[in-house]
Amino acid sequence: MRQTGQTNSTTFRSRLAAGCGALLCAPLLAACTTPTPETSASTPGAASVPAAVDSAQQNDLRALVALQDRLYNVAAPLLVKNAALCQNNARKLFGFTAKTRYSYSGEFVAAAQSVLGLEDRLKVTGLLPDSGAARAGVRRGDILLAVDGQPMPQGENAEREAATLLGPIVASRSSVNLTLLRNGSNLTLNVPLTLACAFGVELGNSDNVISYADGRRVLVTRGMMAFTQSDRELAYLLAKEMAHNALAHAHRLKMSATISGIIDNLILLHPDMSMMGGSAGIKTYSADQDASAQALALYMAARAGYGIDQAASFWNRLALRYPPSVPNGYTAIHPSTASQIALVEKTVAEIKAKQAARKPLMP
Repeated sequence: MRQTGQTNSTTFRSRLAAGCGALLCAPLLAACTTPTPETSASTPGAASVPAAVDSAQQNDLRALVALQDRLYNVAAPLLVKNAALCQNNARKLFGFTAKTRYSYSGEFVAAAQSVLGLEDRLKVTGLLPDSGAARAGVRRGDILLAVDGQPMPQGENAEREAATLLGPIVASRSSVNLTLLRNGSNLTLNVPLTLACAFGVELGNSDNVISYADGRRVLVTRGMMAFTQSDRELAYLLAKEMAHNALAHAHRLKMSATISGIIDNLILLHPDMSMMGGSAGIKTYSADQDASAQALALYMAARAGYGIDQAASFWNRLALRYPPSVPNGYTAIHPSTASQIALVEKTVAEIKAKQAARKPLMP
């Protein structure tokens, strides 16, 4: 049988959806409008009685959320700690994720309500460590009612409407007042905005062992997540794709639209894999482009607090397991991966020397 860039993991092959992947970006966490702020969970907009959901669907959603949580948790410090290295992409963020029951594909709406407790109103589902929101006391489970007096949207398009409404607010402020609903009571917190790399982070519904960067988002497939043996290894990979974005490589290759289309496809519940043949129309990164992204990524990982001693081992294992000849594998579009091991080792030594000398970790 011909080898492909896939793991043997097929558990979620056809049933998982990619939920809202705009992780931690200013638009997702920055805007919202609704009729008027509610004062208790029993007011209009609160969750209705959840429909019956079969156990298989519940398990599928739990598995999906676990993958997304891992991806988001690993990405969070990379985004927060590297604004200086992605200056053209740095934005002020709220520092948390918020979702409704519609944040997942249609077949998971009922499960999102019964399993995750989501409803029509935006609920905080994750916090960026060390963000202004975390320091101000925002908690998972808080319902977002208003931002600087602007009521938050509800329903199927709440996240999209939030992005439109709150963008101008965040651009002109250093902090915002959040009105939240917690345990049946309203409270208002002043939340300093967090400067971070404003990259969306997406989970790809595919067992191909690959990742993508389109200039504004990074996507890691389910297969690649299964290949990584630790959060540290996943951080190396995420940092590499963020570095490609920071260096505008997709734009330079005139591949932004092509890669964006691939990401849009892979976050679907049932991606069209017929468009993923070969390299899916993506030009390969040049050796110089990939080397510059690799070096920058190691600095990003170190600045985010990840140990980088095992980076060379990870990239070597990936290159050996999925060489450029493997269709839809990582090195099919990063063909110089194997030849960069010496560069990785040199950059790691350079970073560790700067750490020992307490010098700024700047390339």
